[in-house]
Amino acid sequence: MKQKNVIEFEQVVERGCGMDVHKETVVVTIRGKGIKTVTKSYSTFTSSLIKLKEWLLKHGITHVAMESTGVYWKPVFNVLGDDFTILLVNARHVKNIPGHKTDKRDSRWLAKLLLSGLLKGSFIPKQAFRELRDLVRYKTKLTGMVSADKNRFLRILEDANIKLSMVLNDVFGASGTKMINHILENADYSPEQLLYYAHGKIKASREDIKEALTGYITDHHRFMMRTLLDNMAKTKSTIAEVEKRINAVMEPYKEVKELLETIPGVGTDVAIVIIAEISTDMDNFADHKHLASWAGMSPGSNESAGKNKSGRITYGNKHLRTYLTEAGWAASRTKGTYFSSKYKSMVGRRGKKKTVIALGHKILIASYFIIKDKVEFKELGEDHLNNFRRDKLIAYYRKQIERLDPDFEFEKNEKVA
Repeated sequence: MKQKNVIEFEQVVERGCGMDVHKETVVVTIRGKGIKTVTKSYSTFTSSLIKLKEWLLKHGITHVAMESTGVYWKPVFNVLGDDFTILLVNARHVKNIPGHKTDKRDSRWLAKLLLSGLLKGSFIPKQAFRELRDLVRYKTKLTGMVSADKNRFLRILEDANIKLSMVLNDVFGASGTKMINHILENADYSPEQLLYYAHGKIKASREDIKEALTGYITDHHRFMMRTLLDNMAKTKSTIAEVEKRINAVMEPYKEVKELLETIPGVGTDVAIVIIAEISTDMDNFADHKHLASWAGMSPGSNESAGKNKSGRITYGNKHLRTYLTEAGWAASRTKGTYFSSKYKSMVGRRGKKKTVIALGHKILIASYFIIKDKVEFKELGEDHLNNFRRDKLIAYYRKQIERLDPDFEFEKNEKVA
């Protein structure tokens, strides 16, 4: 009779626990020296989680590995976090064998991997930063809601054949707002009356504005526009309250925020997002490369049979990546900076999107050292790349000139500025 091949791992953790966390249940397996391997299920109610904690302490468990999707791990972490070393693991990294997958098997497999030291835990920031994350992400969601309502409003205007977006730089600016309010308050308005509100930066003539304001507005259009304006006003009020709370939470980290704002392209909002997502303790990351990989701002590696396949960026932290990309775009438009020079040198070879990701990567690396060392951003200047590649550039341009004009003679000992 053939013996089955059993993979044995060296034990690193003496007593550990594997948890498969779901919305309603937590499947737990304890394993280690001096205790029997046992699998139990608990509900996610607080009273049940407290019983789970007491059971784990009774058996001398020190380490817990949790696999969870969404936010279901958070209440479990809040109950167990103070008493155990918890590793929140990526489900893709501990995937069980297809065809043999159950919740109990998952928890046993997690426990075995934990004891063998084969699990790598996800970054879990301290509670203050988790709360700041919630606020910042909610503000981002609310800002997106306002933008969505503005787009709906513009579609209503188009449906009524009001072409404000063609003649105004900002439909929701001072002039546009006054025109819209006049239209909503006066059912028998005339386009000539609305010309009174056309002032400031207008990108069209008064005759074109008059034509753009001549439309066919029904009661339905007015109802939809009023509803959308009211909803935008309420959402903006909520955003103001959330911002007030964010500023209060950010008070202890004001100095770090101001240091981050010295990076070209990084404004107040981006600086707050960076602090909320990566915290102010850089000891959580092995080095700046580990941080870039965690954030999804560095190329992935996929090599097989000596061939490099896709090098696209990894999944990472999509919230942080979005703001770093915005900061990269802003940095590319700055004048007299290293980032603007880097953008110009890369964009022809790599394209706009990849170049902006590269700038976002450099901003994140700069943020790592700024937070770690508490120093301002050191601007290298737009000539840094040219100075770095001076000899190569001189040789390149000499070759180009000789190709265009073979008879051109360079002066001896010619100084190149």
